Amino acid sequence: MSLLVVGLSHRSAPVSVLERASLSADAQLKLLQDTVAAEPATEAAVLATCNRIELYADVDKFHAGVAELSTLLAQHSGVGLDELTPYLYVHYEDRAVHHLFSVACGLDSMVVGEGQVLGQIKDSLARAQDLHTAGRLLNDLFQQSLRVGKRAHSETGIDRAGQSLVTFGLEQLAAGEDVSAWARGKKALVIGAGSMSSLAAATLARAGVAEVVVANRTFDRAERLARILTEDESTDVPARAVPMESVPAELTRADIAVSCTGATGLVLTAEAIAAAVEGRAGAPATGASADLGEEGPSAVRALPPTSLGTEENCPLDLPAAQRSGFSVLGEAAVAGMDAATLEQHAAWVDNATVDRRTAVRRGPETDAELITALAATAATVGRIPERRRPEPAAAPVRPEPVLFLLDLAMPRDVDAAAHRLAGVRLVDIESLAEASAGAPMAADVDQVRRIVGDEVAAFGAALRAAHITPTVVALRAMAADVVAGEIARLEGRLPGLDGKHRAEITQTVKRVVDKLLHAPTVRVKQLAAEPGGAGYADALRTLFDLDPETVASVSRADDSTEKNRGPE
Repeated sequence: MSLLVVGLSHRSAPVSVLERASLSADAQLKLLQDTVAAEPATEAAVLATCNRIELYADVDKFHAGVAELSTLLAQHSGVGLDELTPYLYVHYEDRAVHHLFSVACGLDSMVVGEGQVLGQIKDSLARAQDLHTAGRLLNDLFQQSLRVGKRAHSETGIDRAGQSLVTFGLEQLAAGEDVSAWARGKKALVIGAGSMSSLAAATLARAGVAEVVVANRTFDRAERLARILTEDESTDVPARAVPMESVPAELTRADIAVSCTGATGLVLTAEAIAAAVEGRAGAPATGASADLGEEGPSAVRALPPTSLGTEENCPLDLPAAQRSGFSVLGEAAVAGMDAATLEQHAAWVDNATVDRRTAVRRGPETDAELITALAATAATVGRIPERRRPEPAAAPVRPEPVLFLLDLAMPRDVDAAAHRLAGVRLVDIESLAEASAGAPMAADVDQVRRIVGDEVAAFGAALRAAHITPTVVALRAMAADVVAGEIARLEGRLPGLDGKHRAEITQTVKRVVDKLLHAPTVRVKQLAAEPGGAGYADALRTLFDLDPETVASVSRADDSTEKNRGPE
């Protein structure tokens, strides 16, 4: 076995890197083709989800394989190899098997225990089989990972440790409220019609939303999903399909919007979201244009940065000052002010809208001036004045959201600037990662880990045993040829031998050969299944002088059969 996996996930890389490294469907196909065309790899499969990108391959050289797979991931993701390398992880042989089995059981998911990854593994295997890049090794590996994942979910309570990413995202949107109670009566817009979007639409329908609107670039797929939702007897939620061009209008009617598409650019910009909230709320407010770039919709207020406080009555152009990298109290900030403006600026600072401690520059000359000033003040008023720290600025009051956005796409569909729009609550992959980081682990997780450990050992043993099978088959074929040759020689010496005696002699010789080979072939399979047992196949070929091409032809026949087998 020479199984190698190179990848990155939410555990090894920030969301910003995962987003840039995400692979489109076409890029995944091209990556598979280029991997098997590369010298070290003979098989390949890509597992790409919203929070991981992994390339699996059967390689004949470890170091060359790591270098080649890393380079191919960088080329097809568009992220430079130097930038990507610090976030890559590598697993080899049994560790690679252990990793995939853990992924299949939901142990490596952002939401521990979620079962949606099983469908994604199944899709990855089907894609590799369609392109004929999955041979015996990857077929066996991915098939077994599906069985291990199903076993973990059926034999343990791992489902209690977490939910699907959709359910977890809706819980974050509901902010502690029961999802069904929070969603009941709301209007939902689902953008995309893939597996994640379909799951989101079904989950919202079960939660009791008033309506589900499905938008997709391929309108037929949107219609198909809407029809499935409408015909579902377990819910009575109306659903309809709209083209993507209708999303801005539908956004003004929606209370909840879930987006998960394969788009490479933003589907919902901050400007579009602000316009949708403006069209829905109809209440004018100020402050959006400074954060939305151009003259953004004036009806949606953008929340100010908490580190600056309010900009009201400040004589400086604060955004320009902050971009310049100096404090609003720095010398460069106040240079050129006239006396009245300087006094106004001092009053604004003393009004506790910023923390002056971050801007005070101390030195011997400054200290000397301060001591002189304090002495003069003490001589005049009879006491040393207190230096009062500015009180912290009050945090801006965030209004209750009127539009809830769930972005499950990678790269992101929704502009991250929407986090700062008043009246909007956005949950995306990055915020989900932060929310799930401290999630408690269920006791069932330990049981699943034991299942994974047992299954990895069994898979390794089976694979090592299978590795020697072509050698055993070739040995028995050689023995059959020897028997046939000796029977033919016997017939030449005894031409008058009748058929009954010929058959009896032939059967006797075959039984002798089978009994001689039985014990060593059974034992060699047992030994080969143990760790480090790969050398027994080489020993068997050497002892019996087996033709390497004969052994290889048996292996190729087995691989051909496995490659054409469909996923379970």
